Amino acid sequence: MAGALGALLGVLVLVSSSVWVREGAAGRVYDEASVPAAPVALVLGAEVYPDGQPSPFLAARLDIAKRLLDAGKVKAILVSGDHSRWEYDEPGAMQVYLVARGVPASQVVLDYAGFDTYDSCARARKIFGVGKAIVVTQSYHIDRAVTLCRHFGIDATGVADDTVRIYTAPWRNSVIRERGAVVKAAADMLSHRDPVFLGRHETGVEDALS
Repeated sequence: MAGALGALLGVLVLVSSSVWVREGAAGRVYDEASVPAAPVALVLGAEVYPDGQPSPFLAARLDIAKRLLDAGKVKAILVSGDHSRWEYDEPGAMQVYLVARGVPASQVVLDYAGFDTYDSCARARKIFGVGKAIVVTQSYHIDRAVTLCRHFGIDATGVADDTVRIYTAPWRNSVIRERGAVVKAAADMLSHRDPVFLGRHETGVEDALS
């Protein structure tokens, strides 16, 4: 009996978290052509290989951000990811990738403490002062990302990538992990936890927009 109740509770938590995420992003996810302009594209980090090259999932996000910049949809790109270890640097790799493809370095702002989506959204608002942004990630992740950014007061819309569905196994694993991630996101939101690192206000976005 206790096991059945526990399973039922788990299902209810997952369903309610998923509904919260979907409703928070409803009507706010667009394709590249139709997304309303915003000052900043927020690119959320993903795996970087040992040679410093972004994984296909991350490269696809960066390619979208560059196209948004080229189209005049955004004026700056905030790349947020994990640099908790000296030898692993997601934001640095993202900057190198974008600059190598013609994005001016002055328009790329680095957040080295975006350890998860909650932290990236919180820091975009609290540290970098972002008030309006287009969030860029894969489609299985976009609702959670937009909802969390909106939770922190960012007027967020989203553009999602589906091109990396061709990597069938990693895509499937990511979709499965997302089920747990939405529950964690709901718990983080309810707890109002601070990001791992906050610190003082950084002017990188303001400088890129000026």
